[in-house]
Amino acid sequence: MIASAGTGLVEMRVSKVVALGPGRGEDISYFVALDEARGGRHLVILIGPSEALELAASLQGLPWRRPMTYQFAAALVRGLGGRVREVRLDRMVEGAYAATVEVDGPHGVALVDARPSDALNLAVLTDARVFAAPDVLADYAGRQQGDSAEAGRMRLVLASDPMTIRHA
Repeated sequence: MIASAGTGLVEMRVSKVVALGPGRGEDISYFVALDEARGGRHLVILIGPSEALELAASLQGLPWRRPMTYQFAAALVRGLGGRVREVRLDRMVEGAYAATVEVDGPHGVALVDARPSDALNLAVLTDARVFAAPDVLADYAGRQQGDSAEAGRMRLVLASDPMTIRHA
């Protein structure tokens, strides 16, 4: 297990974005799947459609003609002399996972609160390391157990092929 300097955080890799649903439009749910960098644990997070689109395109290496939101944000951080050092999926807020983005800039290190989908989009674009807190991984492991609809969807995400974008 790889951990962030003495914090107990577990290094993860964004592996894929998956779309599940019976058809097109509002009935589709989007998920990002993360795999433990050196281990067998996973983390699946429900995300929005626009965040999923941008993340899937970035994972595929597809360039956009004009900067999209996360390309702009990454360029803005660089333009201000900073860099995204790491992303931490580090806590639960009102039943949802929350993230912290660690940015190193001219005035030192800043910790920025973020939604996981936003933080993971930035991490993929900036090659920042991604970590998950043990409590987050334990919560996910508990949600994945049993016969609930949620547990079934999470297992299906892990077994599904990634979402593909034809052109950006």
